[in-house]
Amino acid sequence: MWPYPKVVAHRGGGTLAPENTLAAMRCGLDHGFHAVEFDVMLSKDGVPVLMHDPEFGRTVPGKGGVAQTMAADLLQMDAGKWFSETYTGETVPTYEMAALFCQQYGIWMNVEIKPVPGFEVETGKAVARLTRQLFSAALPANPSLMQALPLFSSFSFEALMSAKQETPGIPRGFLTDTIQPDWQQRLQALDALALHTNHKHLTPALAGAVKQAGYGLFCYTVNQPDRARAIMEWGVDAFCTDRIDLIAADFQ
Repeated sequence: MWPYPKVVAHRGGGTLAPENTLAAMRCGLDHGFHAVEFDVMLSKDGVPVLMHDPEFGRTVPGKGGVAQTMAADLLQMDAGKWFSETYTGETVPTYEMAALFCQQYGIWMNVEIKPVPGFEVETGKAVARLTRQLFSAALPANPSLMQALPLFSSFSFEALMSAKQETPGIPRGFLTDTIQPDWQQRLQALDALALHTNHKHLTPALAGAVKQAGYGLFCYTVNQPDRARAIMEWGVDAFCTDRIDLIAADFQ
């Protein structure tokens, strides 16, 4: 079961815009994408913000980390200049800002809960609580409203379990680099809708096992059209891509 779009813009705009920014969301939209993936972690004061790395230095300048910085200060940081001078002044957005943007433009969200180590439970709970508030009109989940809801994913089993306990109506997908022998037990414990995995380690047999068990199968990060076609022939339901210039939103 996979009621969502089949091609998702990775971190908003893939390689065409600074990741996890509203500029990236606009870039993806300009390329026809109404489905995005992005990363969320907590500031020092517990505000969910869009960021992939727990430590500064790559997409925002300076030293320090997200968990040691107040949200008001994070929101003043330049998250665009590292990518291009064109994006100088593009700031770190809150999850709420990104979600409202996506709601405004009809963009489906794969929200990767990406906790700073040691903050797994808190991050899952905070992201789920805010999502419940933002999507209250579509909860409790039912088949007719499923496509209106985002999907949580995470490499952290603890974060996803916390999100499930806080807001069980938001669907979940468990992220894993390689599919481990206990994958089905983990999906069952999470009452998950899908398994998300690295396409590089996927095989036709593993894909078939996941699909036969009745789960959705999502892959990251697929950047070659030929590879995308191959894994979809295996039964993969959807994937995210950095190359939104090569793989269109309506890719078949």
